[in-house]
Amino acid sequence: MKIRDLFLKVKSIKHKEIWIAVIIGLLVCVGYFSFFASPSEKSDTTSESSTEEISSDMEYVKMLENKLCNVLSKISGVGDVSVIITLERGFSFEYATDIETKTTTSGGTQTSITTQTVIYVKDQPVVEKQIYPVVKGVVVVAEGAEKTNIKLNILSAVETVLEIDRNKITILS
Repeated sequence: MKIRDLFLKVKSIKHKEIWIAVIIGLLVCVGYFSFFASPSEKSDTTSESSTEEISSDMEYVKMLENKLCNVLSKISGVGDVSVIITLERGFSFEYATDIETKTTTSGGTQTSITTQTVIYVKDQPVVEKQIYPVVKGVVVVAEGAEKTNIKLNILSAVETVLEIDRNKITILS
């Protein structure tokens, strides 16, 4: 089919049909690109707010340090920032258990024995609750922290983000 034949066919289509075809084409394109968008095209806020799988205490600490550095560097008057976080304890888990109680009576004495057995599925214990590590202390080294108002802003931000007492935070310039 030649271009001229195609042009004549398009020219013979009524005005309403062209608009309907264009709208349907646009809807298909929008649907396709929104559904198949690559992860690099998505905004950074969605990757930050999503829940991340953290497999070790060190990954957890690094993630907290990076997020805290990003927040603190945005405070007015703060330059380069370094953060070190120490943990009081690492991740801990509460496992699902099956509780069985046996009561025996001998003579006039009643004895109860309670046993707890951890429930396994596919050779893995069933985790009922994951308890995140507790932050023991934080050291922040930041340009601009020699000024009292900036130091107080940093202190307030760290206290709020990590939900820890001020006496566990050291800020240096």
